[in-house]
Amino acid sequence: MLGSLSLVSQLTAGCSSLPSSKTYTRVAENNELAKQLPIKRTCGFQKLLRHHISTSRFLVPQRVKQNFPISSVLTDDSSSMTRMEDETENIGILSTDQGLEPFKDHFKYRMKRYVDQKLLLEKHEGGLEEFAKGYLEFGFNREDGGIVYREWAPAAKEAQLIGDFNGWDGSNHKMERNEFGVWSISIPDSGGKPAIPHGSRVKFRFKHDGVFIDRIPAWIKYATVDSSRFGAPYDGVYWDPPPSERYEFKYPRPPKPKAPRIYEAHVGMSSSEPRVNSYREFADDVLPRIWANNYNTVQLMAVMEHSYYASFGYHVTNFFAASSRSGTPEDLKYLIDKAHSLGLRVLVDIVHSHASNNVTDGLNGFDVGQSSQESYFHTGDQGYHKLWDSRLFNYANWEVLRFLLSNLRWWIEEFKFDGFRFDGVTSMLYHHHGINMSFTGNYNEYFSEATDVDAVVYLMLANCLVHNIFPDATVIAEDVSGMPGLGSPVSMGGIGFDYRLAMAIPDRWIDYLKNKKDEEWSMKEISQSLTNRRYTEKCISYAESHDQLLLARMLKEMTLKTFTGFFTAIVGDKTIAFLLMDQEMYTGMSSLTDASPTIERGITLHKMIHFITMALGGEGYLNFMGNEFGHPEWIDFPREGNEWSYEKCRRQWNLVDADHLRYKFMNAFGRAMNELDDKFPFLASTKQIVSSTNEEDKVIVFERGDLVFVFNFHPENTYEGYKVGCDLPGKYRVALDSDAWGFGGDGRVGHNIDHFTSPEGIPGVAETNFNNRPNSFRVLSPPRTSVVYYRVEESQEGHNNSEPVNVQGKLAADVPAELESPESSATLAADDVDDVTARKIEDQKQNRIVGGESNV
Repeated sequence: MLGSLSLVSQLTAGCSSLPSSKTYTRVAENNELAKQLPIKRTCGFQKLLRHHISTSRFLVPQRVKQNFPISSVLTDDSSSMTRMEDETENIGILSTDQGLEPFKDHFKYRMKRYVDQKLLLEKHEGGLEEFAKGYLEFGFNREDGGIVYREWAPAAKEAQLIGDFNGWDGSNHKMERNEFGVWSISIPDSGGKPAIPHGSRVKFRFKHDGVFIDRIPAWIKYATVDSSRFGAPYDGVYWDPPPSERYEFKYPRPPKPKAPRIYEAHVGMSSSEPRVNSYREFADDVLPRIWANNYNTVQLMAVMEHSYYASFGYHVTNFFAASSRSGTPEDLKYLIDKAHSLGLRVLVDIVHSHASNNVTDGLNGFDVGQSSQESYFHTGDQGYHKLWDSRLFNYANWEVLRFLLSNLRWWIEEFKFDGFRFDGVTSMLYHHHGINMSFTGNYNEYFSEATDVDAVVYLMLANCLVHNIFPDATVIAEDVSGMPGLGSPVSMGGIGFDYRLAMAIPDRWIDYLKNKKDEEWSMKEISQSLTNRRYTEKCISYAESHDQLLLARMLKEMTLKTFTGFFTAIVGDKTIAFLLMDQEMYTGMSSLTDASPTIERGITLHKMIHFITMALGGEGYLNFMGNEFGHPEWIDFPREGNEWSYEKCRRQWNLVDADHLRYKFMNAFGRAMNELDDKFPFLASTKQIVSSTNEEDKVIVFERGDLVFVFNFHPENTYEGYKVGCDLPGKYRVALDSDAWGFGGDGRVGHNIDHFTSPEGIPGVAETNFNNRPNSFRVLSPPRTSVVYYRVEESQEGHNNSEPVNVQGKLAADVPAELESPESSATLAADDVDDVTARKIEDQKQNRIVGGESNV
């Protein structure tokens, strides 16, 4: 019933606008002025559409008046119709969760909408993948000895191209409009050189209501601002460097890891100095740190151009432009290539949930009061996010789909990104955008008239596109609602993301750290919070991210306000380390003196919180830049409220680099956590069994893969001969010990001790076993420690891979010389790269020995 109600709601929501042209034909002229390009269809659009009982809202063009009903769909051959019917009827997700059966109509409806749209794209655009090559048609492109510029602006009455190249006088560079609202112009080369020089400023000038308006081209690939002028507007920049200045990628993409271990980073604030860091400095100075700490993926924030730095990159103004604050597009390519040379994959934080409200600098400048059918955004309240002060896309609009889908393909193909983290997915999924909504898990909250099916279909198309053009892509959704099917394949009726961020986990930790005494911590509640995710839908766990570190007062000033049920609660304006140790981090972090009780508690709990979050919270793990070593304080971007200070908009790498400070211990343990997954791939294992959550002992015991994890959260009690259950019989040894000296601990657990199992109960009868486990062994468990045990295979005796994880590990300074700089390795062939990577991996294997007293 709810699915039917949703269908009715969507059908009455209005029509989407017509798509613009796909194929362009040049008009020959024998003069030196700009040549206009009328655009016409050549895809058989003369065929009339027949009316069919359908729910499609996406309209296709025809040579008739633009007032045909929303039920119009193209006439297709029987095979395509049969395929469509098969895809809409087979909703595989229903078989994995019988609780979704009452919402079958909803899933069938949105699946039909998705299939209908794909058929339209196949008919009129050559398919989804071709449709997503819009950047080869719109914006500035080289064609037939000249520059062709196209812009979708159906509300414009006249249009011109202006810039440095013509003295900002567009009278000789007027553009021509086609029937779909696309303006175009061709500017031939002059004297063998482009009429618009590389790096020169350009703008789109159009007339509306008798007034000329200047805007940055929507598809611009670079935008800059005069930094010497306060509040200066941005300028679009024509970016087409000559071959000698164009960066050429030298390294192949690394293979997709079994489980992503993600280092979330903001390039601009990655410098230890109070300034904006550059792409190249990040590549040369920070990437080696990430590599040394055994992450396999880097997630870059704030890459898409945003005029307001303090928005953290979430108020995007120019979607195809890499932020000029940190350098040029070629510099960003250098960064990505350097990451690939180190075996690091790179994801980009993509913001398709909304756009900056900035008119002068952004996409919103093309909205001059026209209807939704002729705009990138919805009109009225539907097109405005009240809490973010930003504009909301009309995902049913053909040209919006072209723009956003092409944007995804652009970042993958032009910059070689390895995937995306989609920001603000909750806002996209629902008409209420998650505002004042507390999701309880009731399925009625997900599948009703509140669901924005237009956005759901867009996300299905987006995930289909990304995985079609790059099957090894990693795509992550930032969604707090937990919509069922978000992480299920599109072919099963899901939305198609690979992972969802487990956003409730950091909320739980902040609640505990701010509101509960240690003795009030519930082992069962912690365990449930970490394991509360849908079967077959993967999650990325994290204890803290950038969201936890932003100042609430900063967000209030910039109108990026928080609200219940959307952003991860930005109630902790401090890092976990600072919440635990606060002011003593300024005075008590020297390892040359004994640690105070506050510092000792803080470091031990910091290690435990991050580790149990990684080990139990998901199928991947994320850490924000600096949190691995307990970076103090918070993030505060330069803004009026702090007198435009960069003091807290940087990372104090000097803290972890100082050998006499205790930050190095947290960093070493974070490195070892990742190394443990390298050696025993537990994150990718589907075996996850919590055998004990003992509230009195404050101990959690669980198995992940074939590892046995013992977390003792008790502030005082040491348990000798503590009995823990396990699956497989045999001999167990320590794989990782948070109490090792090298991690700032007291070294109370022996690493050269063999732990032999004993059988429990009646074989095959779980209720007779110990904690439902068929075997057990006994361990020493000191207070506030986490110890991991692995089963020793007979064939492993005497080999390095049977020993614990390395305290020292690899260092940032240990980056192989041949991987030091992509530009200095121009002659390195692909086979050589593979050899280098293989040697690096082998070196890592030979260095995996950790945590024992002999390593102190």
